[in-house]
Amino acid sequence: MDFSLLQANTDNPTISTVIYTMLLAFLLSSLLAFTYEKTTRDLSVSKNYLQALVLASIVSATVMQAIGDSLARGLGMLGALAIIRFRTTLRHPRNMMFMFASLAVGISCGVYGFNIAVVGTLTFCLVAFLLRLSPFSEVENLIGNVKFYMPLESSLSDDGVRKMLKPYCRKLAIQRIQISNKKTKMPEGEKPLVFQIMEYEVSVVLKNKIGQKEFIEKINEVENVEQVRFSLRHASVEY
Repeated sequence: MDFSLLQANTDNPTISTVIYTMLLAFLLSSLLAFTYEKTTRDLSVSKNYLQALVLASIVSATVMQAIGDSLARGLGMLGALAIIRFRTTLRHPRNMMFMFASLAVGISCGVYGFNIAVVGTLTFCLVAFLLRLSPFSEVENLIGNVKFYMPLESSLSDDGVRKMLKPYCRKLAIQRIQISNKKTKMPEGEKPLVFQIMEYEVSVVLKNKIGQKEFIEKINEVENVEQVRFSLRHASVEY
Protein backbone atom coordinates (compact mmCIF):
# COMPACT_ATOMS: atom_id res chain seq x y z
CA MET A 1 0.00 0.00 0.00
CA ASP A 2 1.26 3.45 -0.89
CA PHE A 3 0.73 5.73 2.08
CA SER A 4 2.43 8.68 0.42
CA LEU A 5 -0.98 10.22 -0.19
CA LEU A 6 -1.60 10.43 3.56
CA GLN A 7 0.66 13.46 3.85
CA ALA A 8 -1.92 15.67 2.15
CA ASN A 9 -2.97 17.25 5.45
CA THR A 10 -0.23 17.59 8.07
CA ASP A 11 -2.15 19.93 10.37
CA ASN A 12 -5.05 17.52 10.99
CA PRO A 13 -3.92 13.99 10.13
CA THR A 14 -6.40 11.18 10.18
CA ILE A 15 -6.31 8.50 12.82
CA SER A 16 -5.16 5.94 10.25
CA THR A 17 -2.22 8.20 9.36
CA VAL A 18 -1.21 8.57 13.01
CA ILE A 19 -1.44 4.83 13.64
CA TYR A 20 0.56 4.01 10.52
CA THR A 21 3.18 6.59 11.46
CA MET A 22 3.62 5.17 14.95
CA LEU A 23 3.77 1.58 13.74
CA LEU A 24 6.35 2.42 11.08
CA ALA A 25 8.47 4.36 13.58
CA PHE A 26 8.26 1.40 15.97
CA LEU A 27 9.25 -1.15 13.32
CA LEU A 28 12.13 0.86 11.92
CA SER A 29 13.52 1.77 15.35
CA SER A 30 13.24 -1.88 16.40
CA LEU A 31 15.34 -2.74 13.35
CA LEU A 32 17.90 -0.19 14.52
CA ALA A 33 17.96 -1.75 17.99
CA PHE A 34 18.37 -5.22 16.49
CA THR A 35 21.21 -3.98 14.29
CA TYR A 36 22.96 -2.35 17.25
CA GLU A 37 22.74 -5.51 19.35
CA LYS A 38 24.14 -7.68 16.55
CA THR A 39 26.96 -5.35 15.50
CA THR A 40 28.27 -3.98 18.80
CA ARG A 41 31.47 -5.34 20.31
CA ASP A 42 30.53 -4.43 23.88
CA LEU A 43 30.41 -7.43 26.18
CA SER A 44 27.32 -6.18 27.95
CA VAL A 45 24.54 -4.51 25.98
CA SER A 46 22.34 -2.18 28.00
CA LYS A 47 18.69 -3.17 27.65
CA ASN A 48 17.75 0.34 28.68
CA TYR A 49 19.69 1.72 25.72
CA LEU A 50 17.96 -0.67 23.32
CA GLN A 51 14.58 0.41 24.67
CA ALA A 52 15.62 4.04 24.40
CA LEU A 53 16.38 3.57 20.69
CA VAL A 54 12.81 2.40 20.10
CA LEU A 55 11.11 4.91 22.38
CA ALA A 56 13.08 7.89 21.08
CA SER A 57 11.80 7.27 17.57
CA ILE A 58 8.18 7.15 18.73
CA VAL A 59 8.60 10.29 20.84
CA SER A 60 10.18 12.26 18.01
CA ALA A 61 7.46 11.11 15.60
CA THR A 62 4.82 12.26 18.08
CA VAL A 63 6.50 15.63 18.52
CA MET A 64 6.80 16.22 14.78
CA GLN A 65 3.15 15.33 14.21
CA ALA A 66 2.08 17.62 17.01
CA ILE A 67 4.09 20.51 15.58
CA GLY A 68 3.02 20.01 11.98
CA ASP A 69 3.62 23.11 9.87
CA SER A 70 2.88 25.51 12.72
CA LEU A 71 5.72 27.82 13.70
CA ALA A 72 3.98 28.69 16.96
CA ARG A 73 3.77 25.01 17.92
CA GLY A 74 7.44 24.55 17.11
CA LEU A 75 8.48 27.44 19.33
CA GLY A 76 6.21 26.23 22.11
CA MET A 77 7.61 22.71 21.89
CA LEU A 78 11.15 24.10 21.92
CA GLY A 79 10.39 26.02 25.11
CA ALA A 80 8.81 22.99 26.74
CA LEU A 81 11.76 20.73 25.89
CA ALA A 82 14.19 23.35 27.19
CA ILE A 83 12.83 22.70 30.68
CA ILE A 84 14.06 19.10 30.56
CA ARG A 85 17.71 18.58 31.42
CA PHE A 86 19.28 15.62 29.67
CA ARG A 87 22.21 14.47 31.76
CA THR A 88 22.74 11.00 30.30
CA THR A 89 26.06 10.67 28.50
CA LEU A 90 26.91 8.17 25.77
CA ARG A 91 30.41 6.75 26.10
CA HIS A 92 30.93 5.92 22.45
CA PRO A 93 30.35 8.00 19.30
CA ARG A 94 28.84 4.89 17.71
CA ASN A 95 26.13 4.75 20.36
CA MET A 96 25.41 8.42 19.73
CA MET A 97 25.04 7.77 16.00
CA PHE A 98 22.47 5.03 16.65
CA MET A 99 20.51 7.40 18.89
CA PHE A 100 20.63 10.08 16.19
CA ALA A 101 19.44 7.50 13.66
CA SER A 102 16.49 6.64 15.89
CA LEU A 103 15.57 10.30 16.22
CA ALA A 104 15.95 10.78 12.47
CA VAL A 105 13.59 7.86 11.82
CA GLY A 106 11.01 9.36 14.16
CA ILE A 107 11.32 12.80 12.58
CA SER A 108 11.00 11.37 9.07
CA CYS A 109 7.90 9.43 10.03
CA GLY A 110 6.50 12.43 11.90
CA VAL A 111 6.66 14.64 8.81
CA TYR A 112 5.28 11.76 6.71
CA GLY A 113 8.51 11.17 4.84
CA PHE A 114 7.91 7.43 4.93
CA ASN A 115 10.04 6.62 1.92
CA ILE A 116 12.95 8.54 3.42
CA ALA A 117 12.51 6.79 6.77
CA VAL A 118 12.45 3.29 5.24
CA VAL A 119 15.31 3.80 2.80
CA GLY A 120 17.42 5.65 5.36
CA THR A 121 16.94 2.96 8.02
CA LEU A 122 17.70 0.09 5.64
CA THR A 123 20.80 1.87 4.37
CA PHE A 124 21.99 2.66 7.89
CA CYS A 125 21.53 -0.94 9.07
CA LEU A 126 23.16 -2.38 5.97
CA VAL A 127 26.20 -0.14 6.36
CA ALA A 128 26.40 -1.03 10.07
CA PHE A 129 26.55 -4.74 9.22
CA LEU A 130 29.09 -4.14 6.47
CA LEU A 131 31.30 -2.15 8.82
CA ARG A 132 31.01 -4.96 11.36
CA LEU A 133 32.47 -7.33 8.77
CA SER A 134 35.00 -4.87 7.34
CA PRO A 135 38.61 -4.24 8.44
CA PHE A 136 37.36 -1.16 10.30
CA SER A 137 35.79 -3.50 12.85
CA GLU A 138 38.66 -5.91 13.28
CA VAL A 139 39.61 -6.67 16.85
CA GLU A 140 42.18 -4.13 17.88
CA ASN A 141 45.52 -5.30 19.16
CA LEU A 142 45.63 -5.77 22.86
CA ILE A 143 47.02 -2.82 24.73
CA GLY A 144 49.59 -3.92 27.27
CA ASN A 145 51.17 -2.25 30.23
CA VAL A 146 54.68 -3.49 30.97
CA LYS A 147 56.70 -2.69 34.08
CA PHE A 148 60.28 -3.67 34.75
CA TYR A 149 63.30 -2.59 36.78
CA MET A 150 66.95 -2.07 36.01
CA PRO A 151 69.92 -1.11 38.18
CA LEU A 152 70.54 2.61 38.06
CA GLU A 153 74.04 2.22 36.65
CA SER A 154 72.75 0.15 33.70
CA SER A 155 69.48 2.00 33.14
CA LEU A 156 68.28 2.90 29.68
CA SER A 157 67.35 6.26 28.26
CA ASP A 158 63.98 6.90 26.62
CA ASP A 159 65.46 6.05 23.24
CA GLY A 160 67.00 2.91 24.69
CA VAL A 161 63.64 1.70 25.99
CA ARG A 162 62.01 2.36 22.64
CA LYS A 163 64.81 0.57 20.81
CA MET A 164 64.46 -2.44 23.10
CA LEU A 165 60.68 -2.79 22.73
CA LYS A 166 60.19 -1.59 19.15
CA PRO A 167 60.80 -4.99 17.44
CA TYR A 168 57.81 -6.47 19.30
CA CYS A 169 55.39 -3.53 19.33
CA ARG A 170 53.39 -1.65 16.76
CA LYS A 171 53.12 1.34 19.07
CA LEU A 172 54.54 2.22 22.46
CA ALA A 173 54.44 5.13 24.85
CA ILE A 174 56.59 5.59 27.94
CA GLN A 175 54.25 6.38 30.81
CA ARG A 176 56.65 6.66 33.72
CA ILE A 177 60.33 6.46 34.58
CA GLN A 178 61.39 6.93 38.16
CA ILE A 179 64.24 6.14 40.53
CA SER A 180 63.41 4.00 43.54
CA ASN A 181 65.36 2.63 46.49
CA LYS A 182 65.56 -1.12 46.96
CA LYS A 183 66.71 -2.91 50.07
CA THR A 184 68.45 -6.27 50.00
CA LYS A 185 67.50 -8.96 52.47
CA MET A 186 70.23 -9.53 55.03
CA PRO A 187 70.58 -11.96 57.95
CA GLU A 188 68.93 -10.83 61.16
CA GLY A 189 70.91 -8.19 62.96
CA GLU A 190 72.72 -6.93 59.88
CA LYS A 191 71.85 -3.65 58.26
CA PRO A 192 70.22 -4.10 54.82
CA LEU A 193 71.99 -2.69 51.83
CA VAL A 194 70.14 0.03 49.91
CA PHE A 195 70.74 0.62 46.25
CA GLN A 196 68.89 2.56 43.60
CA ILE A 197 66.96 1.06 40.70
CA MET A 198 65.22 2.57 37.71
CA GLU A 199 61.55 1.71 37.33
CA TYR A 200 59.99 1.77 33.85
CA GLU A 201 56.30 1.70 32.92
CA VAL A 202 55.44 1.53 29.22
CA SER A 203 52.14 1.15 27.35
CA VAL A 204 52.52 -1.01 24.26
CA VAL A 205 50.46 -2.35 21.37
CA LEU A 206 51.88 -5.74 20.43
CA LYS A 207 52.37 -6.84 16.87
CA ASN A 208 49.95 -9.47 15.62
CA LYS A 209 52.55 -12.22 15.54
CA ILE A 210 53.83 -11.53 19.06
CA GLY A 211 52.11 -13.28 21.94
CA GLN A 212 52.12 -12.29 25.59
CA LYS A 213 54.39 -15.15 26.69
CA GLU A 214 56.86 -14.53 23.89
CA PHE A 215 56.94 -10.81 24.65
CA ILE A 216 57.77 -11.39 28.33
CA GLU A 217 60.47 -13.90 27.40
CA LYS A 218 62.07 -11.42 25.02
CA ILE A 219 62.22 -8.73 27.69
CA ASN A 220 63.61 -11.12 30.27
CA GLU A 221 66.44 -11.93 27.89
CA VAL A 222 67.63 -8.32 28.05
CA GLU A 223 70.59 -7.92 30.36
CA ASN A 224 69.91 -6.41 33.82
CA VAL A 225 66.12 -6.37 33.37
CA GLU A 226 64.35 -7.53 36.53
CA GLN A 227 60.80 -8.14 37.78
CA VAL A 228 58.96 -7.91 34.48
CA ARG A 229 55.24 -7.42 34.94
CA PHE A 230 52.86 -7.38 32.02
CA SER A 231 49.09 -6.85 31.86
CA LEU A 232 46.73 -6.73 28.89
CA ARG A 233 43.46 -5.03 28.24
CA HIS A 234 41.24 -4.44 25.23
CA ALA A 235 40.54 -0.80 24.44
CA SER A 236 37.39 -1.36 22.39
CA VAL A 237 35.45 -3.57 24.84
CA GLU A 238 33.27 -2.19 27.62
CA TYR A 239 32.72 -4.36 30.67
